[in-house]
Amino acid sequence: MNKKHHHKKGMSRRNFLGTASCAAVGSATFLTSILNLGLANSLAGMARPLISANGDYKALICILLSGGNDSFNMLVPRNGSHYTEYANTRSNLALPQGDLLPINFTDNNGKQFGLHPSMPEIQTLFNTNKLAFISNVGTLVEPITKTQYLNGSVPVPVGLLSHADQIQQWQTSIPQTRSSKGWGGRMADILQAGNANQNISMNISLSGTNIFQVGNSSTEYAIRASAGGSVGINVLEGTSALDIALKGGAESLLAQQYQDIFKSTFTNKINDSQSNHEEFSVAISQAPVLTTSFSDNPVSANMELIAKTIAVRDTLNVSRQTFFINFGGWDHHDEVLNNQVAMLSVLSKALSEFQSAMEELGVADCVTTFTASDFGRTLTSNGNGSDHAWGGNVMVMGDSVNGGQIYGEYPSLALDGNDDIGGAILLPSISTDEYFAELSKWFGVENADLMYVLPNVSNFYDPNSTSLPIGFMNI
Repeated sequence: MNKKHHHKKGMSRRNFLGTASCAAVGSATFLTSILNLGLANSLAGMARPLISANGDYKALICILLSGGNDSFNMLVPRNGSHYTEYANTRSNLALPQGDLLPINFTDNNGKQFGLHPSMPEIQTLFNTNKLAFISNVGTLVEPITKTQYLNGSVPVPVGLLSHADQIQQWQTSIPQTRSSKGWGGRMADILQAGNANQNISMNISLSGTNIFQVGNSSTEYAIRASAGGSVGINVLEGTSALDIALKGGAESLLAQQYQDIFKSTFTNKINDSQSNHEEFSVAISQAPVLTTSFSDNPVSANMELIAKTIAVRDTLNVSRQTFFINFGGWDHHDEVLNNQVAMLSVLSKALSEFQSAMEELGVADCVTTFTASDFGRTLTSNGNGSDHAWGGNVMVMGDSVNGGQIYGEYPSLALDGNDDIGGAILLPSISTDEYFAELSKWFGVENADLMYVLPNVSNFYDPNSTSLPIGFMNI
């Protein structure tokens, strides 16, 4: 991959702070201090209302396929020598050519493509221009070629091929260090102030605590499909005689004024949490009944609850929201073919159902859903599965997506080819920074703030550019 050259002109104070932390100083320690202590946010004064509270609604939905999706069996070359190359490399993991679901796209090399046979809904979404693929995306510190990788002349992500490190880096997009702050959280640091309702976080998780949605001043608000929404404090929610008695005692304790700062902070937090729960519960109870039918599985149930939450956006008085779902179980060192039949079917149905619900609510152009995963997997079989690798394919869905396209260059699947760095591991050709920068810009992050959200982005894309990093979003 060729490194892009950028010309920095008229650098603002905010850009200077971002550039100093990532380029001029060149210190991972200083970068960690800036991000973890929130100095960039406080010094640059970034938190500010950028958006109208009475319109211009946008939501980003992140579906993390944790474990490492074998995405070169999700999107597959299906014609002539291209399929033959795939079949020879993948051996007993190759899908039969006749089983692939054709999509209406041919790349510049004459490759035609098909999808895993368990993804007919994704096939329809792609062929109706509501979904796009981005090929060979991965965590990168800087642009890197195969030669540079082999001679060690360019830094690579910390803990490359490690689940713990790579799942973290897909959420932080800071692969040169281990950070506890995510790019979704850093977006909220900037944009949360634009929501008229400050009681409930801009970032809503259906999978509990996560890194993606934690910023320097932001964190996630957790809801659960199994609970039908927000979860309150048990002792304040029960209806039995004992619960009512306990509730009275708990409320008395929570109503007291404490001189001890720790007791005071604790009780205030509990009171605020319960108040926010009650506010959210009242709003979600007013969600319209959707005619869209969702499947009976946890992923579809989560997507249905997200749809209901988006439906009451005016009641909640918000104009920006992110949602996070962790769909786990993709670490298929064994039985990859059988596991993907079931799991890709669940994902395909859930995405299609959610898109239908967004269309029913009239907000399909305001909501963008994207996938992420720890890493791609080896092209070769380990016997009955595949092992940890690097570059992989992702999906983006919504009416603001320039769908029906495969963005980036789908790599050669030949062993020892230009994209194989050894062990049938593919070197990414698109960085997570480019992927996330485009989503961030669509979401409302201004050019001047991109380096706060994505500190490495200038290694791949000029934050002040009027063009998009990849081109898959209609902005």
